[in-house]
Amino acid sequence: MDNPPGSWSAQAPAPEKSSELFIRDYPHRSIAIVSSSHALILRYSSSASEAFGSGSPVSLPSSKPRGGENAAAKCMVEFSPISKKLLKDYRPLTSRPVYGTLGLIAINGEVFLSVITHAVRAATVRPGETVERIASVDFYCLSSADYDDVVPLDQGLSRREVAVEHPCHDLRRLLSNGSFYYSTDFDLTNRVQDRPINSNSFEIDNFDDTYLWNSFMISPLVQFRSRLMPQEREALDSSRILTSAIRGFCKTMTIPQSSSPLKASRSGMPSFLTLISRLSCRRAGTRFNARGMDDNGNVANFVETETTFWSPTGVLFSYAQVRGSVPVFWEQAADLIPGRQKITITRPLDATQPTFNKHFEDLEQSYGAVHVVNLLSETKPGEVELATMYRECIRRSPLSRPGQHQSEDHALLRETHYDFHAETKGPAGYEAARGIRRYIENSADGFAYYLAESHNDSGERSGERMVVVLQQEGVFRTNCLDCLDRTNLIQTLISQMAVEAFLGHRGEFAASDFWMRHSSLWADNDLRKSAQRIYHNNFIDPSRQITIDMLLGLLVGQAPVHLFDPISDYVSLELARRSEEFTSFKNISIWVGTFNLNGRTEGIDHDLSPWLFPPSLGSSQPEIFVVAFQEIVELSPQQIMNSDPTRKSLWESAVKRALNQRQASLGGHKYVLLRSGQLVGAALCIFVKSSSLDHIKNVEGSVKKTGLSGMAGNKGAVAIRFDYANTHICFVTAHLAAGFSNYDERNRDYATIHGGLRFQRNRGIEDHDAIIWLGDFNYRIGLSSEVVRGLVKKRDLQTMYENDQLNLQMVAGLAFQFYSEARISFMPTYRFDIGTEVYDTSEKARIPAWTDRVLRKGAILRQTAYDSAPLLFSDHRPVYATFDCRVSLINEAQRNAISHELYDRRKIEVGDSAAHGDGEDTEDEDLIGYDAIEPGLPPASSDRQKWWLDNRQPARAQIPIPSGRDGQQMALNPNRPSNPFGQGEELDWISVSRSSPGASLSSISSSPKLPPQYDPATLPAQVGRMKIGDGDSTRSAHGDRSGVAPPPPPPRRSATTLDMGSNTGLGIKSASSTSLGPRPASSASQTSQLSQQLKAGKSAPPVAKKPAHLLSTSPASTSSLASGGGRNQPAHGGDDFHPPLPARASTMVAKPDDVQWQTRPAISTTGKKPIAPPKPPLNVGMNTTTSTNTRVAARGPPTLPQRSRQANQGPVDLLDSLNEGGEEEMGGWETLQPSAAA
Repeated sequence: MDNPPGSWSAQAPAPEKSSELFIRDYPHRSIAIVSSSHALILRYSSSASEAFGSGSPVSLPSSKPRGGENAAAKCMVEFSPISKKLLKDYRPLTSRPVYGTLGLIAINGEVFLSVITHAVRAATVRPGETVERIASVDFYCLSSADYDDVVPLDQGLSRREVAVEHPCHDLRRLLSNGSFYYSTDFDLTNRVQDRPINSNSFEIDNFDDTYLWNSFMISPLVQFRSRLMPQEREALDSSRILTSAIRGFCKTMTIPQSSSPLKASRSGMPSFLTLISRLSCRRAGTRFNARGMDDNGNVANFVETETTFWSPTGVLFSYAQVRGSVPVFWEQAADLIPGRQKITITRPLDATQPTFNKHFEDLEQSYGAVHVVNLLSETKPGEVELATMYRECIRRSPLSRPGQHQSEDHALLRETHYDFHAETKGPAGYEAARGIRRYIENSADGFAYYLAESHNDSGERSGERMVVVLQQEGVFRTNCLDCLDRTNLIQTLISQMAVEAFLGHRGEFAASDFWMRHSSLWADNDLRKSAQRIYHNNFIDPSRQITIDMLLGLLVGQAPVHLFDPISDYVSLELARRSEEFTSFKNISIWVGTFNLNGRTEGIDHDLSPWLFPPSLGSSQPEIFVVAFQEIVELSPQQIMNSDPTRKSLWESAVKRALNQRQASLGGHKYVLLRSGQLVGAALCIFVKSSSLDHIKNVEGSVKKTGLSGMAGNKGAVAIRFDYANTHICFVTAHLAAGFSNYDERNRDYATIHGGLRFQRNRGIEDHDAIIWLGDFNYRIGLSSEVVRGLVKKRDLQTMYENDQLNLQMVAGLAFQFYSEARISFMPTYRFDIGTEVYDTSEKARIPAWTDRVLRKGAILRQTAYDSAPLLFSDHRPVYATFDCRVSLINEAQRNAISHELYDRRKIEVGDSAAHGDGEDTEDEDLIGYDAIEPGLPPASSDRQKWWLDNRQPARAQIPIPSGRDGQQMALNPNRPSNPFGQGEELDWISVSRSSPGASLSSISSSPKLPPQYDPATLPAQVGRMKIGDGDSTRSAHGDRSGVAPPPPPPRRSATTLDMGSNTGLGIKSASSTSLGPRPASSASQTSQLSQQLKAGKSAPPVAKKPAHLLSTSPASTSSLASGGGRNQPAHGGDDFHPPLPARASTMVAKPDDVQWQTRPAISTTGKKPIAPPKPPLNVGMNTTTSTNTRVAARGPPTLPQRSRQANQGPVDLLDSLNEGGEEEMGGWETLQPSAAA
């Protein structure tokens, strides 16, 4: 799409926003996105992905694909500072710079990296916040070189000149069509109101998936980013590698100073008028494939359009509105003749209503109150049917009609039906559409707009901060049939009304030149002009819908690419465990106060010291002052609809002046305005010491209306939250429903605010460490006026408090659950005659009450004062409270030092970085699918290295068999100690009788005959963990088994190898507890290959705990766990003592005519992967004696084995068969084996 004159089309992104692309082909194919300081390296892990697809245990159990789905492709990822060693084997992949990545996608078994190769400037919201339009993208394959030389088909080459079509050709064409925009300066998916105003870098975690079109592709990288350390996360953000792409329209009009409506600037800089339209991807598709609503409440063609205006005077204005298809279930068949597309409603009203309600509940949650502007025709049959059903759904919606216990003032949804064609078919044409203003102006005034202004507290240019003055509190939802021309014109008028209100409050007006530029922007935004680009012929191009679904990850079987970084994951877990080493605590002082001003302004020049600096404060200087006002404007019908922030600014200045006058006398740091918010008459202002600003971040504000149907009102709440160091703090001021007997409505107001007020990332009020509510809650004392006035004279606070409505509601759990209030030691604060200490003497004679309150929640808060102040210029008395708050501080330098130490140590343990291993020996992909069992344990084993061997040494060392005396053959001693690190009298090798010179020295069984398979249906139903004690704890007809190893997590062994793990699933149990004698010379198969020679006395590695994925074993599993056997370990003491290693695995060979088991060596000689160390030995011996009768009886009905509780227990069960109290417990570790009948 070509941008018109006056746009930024000729300007490419700044060089610092670009990166370079490098590739390494050997030994592992890797692609690196390299910025000026860091590199993001991605490497496809073929073995992990293949194992995952084949159902190998290498895959994560939680990530196994469901039936009919494809397995998730897996990649290694690393983010590191660039160095010569890091990129020594890489070469440039393209000569052109790239402007970030859109993410990863797997197509036809291959993994592709999408990068932006060409972009042009499209808009500038304000200096430092630019938007680029994507002109072209490329997809580079991580898993194969087959597509490296493929030239896109749209570059003029014929099909014969291209060997293979790129799998991402359609995706590339879609993303390069000029309708996609991105920004690396700020979060483009959120409007100005929903993102931090002073943040230097945008929060990637806060992306709104509703408008993030590359959400499916970028989410693996965003998740990887969230696991990085803070300094690495900041480096990744500043590298501008990750991008957020929206679809829609972005453009900025530059307003010269001579045409700007705000001319107070002396800099001569122009102003920026910007329009940003964000098309939702929730129900995305071609014109006739996406109509109406889906079952999740998402509608087709849903667009959020934001008008912003920035002036060099330090003012930022924003106003948002939405459009979308009629939210009912309907379809429209494609037809080549315009106007002939038939409309069909596919669901009746009753089936539509629940989803309709969900759609508007989501809107209300995001924007506040909603005013529907329906432009459908009242004469066209199809549109009439739609409009009728739309209107009925609105009438039935709980947002537009009061509930059983609600008043009419609590509706949050209104509708204006405006037949656009009927209203504009006269001689005035489209100019007649301005008549809609009279139907919507009340809501427009009540919704207000977003406004932020710069504040310079230090007097220097660098000290300027943006402070939010006003927030938008509602939204217009406009629709016609296709949400194109009619909708765009009405939205233009609504935008103009909002800008006029903004300028009117400042006493300014805009000239015709400004409005011409405004209209031009909206004309370019008309999607009808870009219909050829987005919609034209889409209904005869079904592949376009498939391409859109592929981009969004909606195709059947699509799964996001899984990224794995073993080093960063380990460091994050270890840092969380060691947080106490770099975390400290300190107490800060907080002063909070609430004052209902009754709409009066004479107190602005009044001395506020009795309230702000009570005697209890002394000379202390709180770090935070929180000031809340109610009825800051007179609540007349005109003022209720008006959100003019002028009055709030006057009170802010008065409070700030008083604070800093005291600071000047005490010699302390100045107070600065951190943030303020306003909801018509309610306002909340937070002042902090300038010295505390470095500790404060993530400042956010939100409002929630509860009065006068939410469209405009004098009741509701304003909230501001921030992080002080590492502690989350939230302040809420509320003005609840008035009236003596309206406590139920006040309870509902509280519930509405508590549940509906939301900050960014859907954070609620309760998601904070410390919460303070303050304001005019309007709860009264439930006694007559005469009784209360008598109690006031007696100063009987106890009796009045016992009848206080708020106290009673809190005790009953009907409001402010789990909040606390300090003891009230002051007289009721409402209602007084103005300027006196006399309670209300008017005709109404209102009952004195504690309407103004302060409540707290949070274990880190300690209240130190709670009182009222004698300011007499209102009918209320101001109330204040002081708190000590214990906040946590992070020593960043110490945490970084620990982080680097852990990183370097883990890098040595793993052997090399994940994504750029130096040679073919790198097997880091084997780590994929295994979470750390416990910090500090060695890395998982592979078929090439073992954790119990020296780092990176081969796992299958060739050990020659020693020669015996007189040429006798030698074999492993079956009686040798199971702990190779211990010292014992038994020799490792013993001579073999010459009677068996042809005996095999292989550990593979020679065609053993397996016992008959046990019927799983006869297994006991109870599954649990069994504590195995001494040798006679379990008995059966076949003799005891020992040395049984649990099934290892690496890939399964060959079918030719018989080990004990494969037999345990057959339900065979042994009976005798006597020891097995030395192996006869005729026994089958001894080993010829062993693990690397282990020296006696070598320090033993840590003992691994059971893996998380083996916590539960099914009785019917083919790999169950049984009791192990071995020999008692020799006792050691002093410096030579080492903890025992797990026993060597054992297996037996079954003779054809006898089920008799014998020990085999522990190490396999085949080329297969060795198994993991088995379970530690237990003192269970073996007996080779058996009989035919007992073998037959073994096939009888099984019985549960009996536990042995002897005083002499065997070795400690390293698999935690004892609970914390030392008692036996049943768990999910071992399957109870059936014992044979006697």
